Amino acid sequence: MTPAVEKALEIIRQMGGTIRTSEAIRKGVHPRALYTLRDRGTLDQITRGVYRLAELATISSPDLVTVASRAPHAVICLISALSFHNLTTQVPHEVSIAIARGSRVPRIHYPPVAVHKFAPESFKAGIEEHSIDGVKVRIYSPEKTLADCFKFRNKIGMDVVLEALKLYKQRKKFNPGPLLKYARICRVEKVMKPYLEAMA
Repeated sequence: MTPAVEKALEIIRQMGGTIRTSEAIRKGVHPRALYTLRDRGTLDQITRGVYRLAELATISSPDLVTVASRAPHAVICLISALSFHNLTTQVPHEVSIAIARGSRVPRIHYPPVAVHKFAPESFKAGIEEHSIDGVKVRIYSPEKTLADCFKFRNKIGMDVVLEALKLYKQRKKFNPGPLLKYARICRVEKVMKPYLEAMA
């Protein structure tokens, strides 16, 4: 193994085992070193421009990891976030992501992605950062996700929204405070309030 390839491997290990080509270049790794490691089977290419050490355990949420690697500023939302928080029986057929209104839509060829543009205040509210297989993934909190689902109820279906609310109440200590806070931010307080009062 050449010194350049050894250095690349060391840097990737320091970064937790996953690296984007742009990050590698910033850290002085030549793309050729990444291709060498990939061709030897030391690195797996998760998606275009994102590599991961083959020695690491299998990725538990490959779609979320891929999307977060390709679009680090986006936030996992709606049914994808419900699924992450175990608040739905739906199986997402695409990864739902939120981006701030006015920002560039990320180009992701795989997995299928549904992009939703959020107003600035709504986009910034309720973001949690989770480490999934060493990759930082931004996901809305359960409470923010429920408010978003009420906002997008015509797109995702009211049955999905009500199931999520029911599962949230079953699995978590029911506290309408945070739900109402996000309902106000998402401008769905009037819609959500009757449902929350019925469940209290």
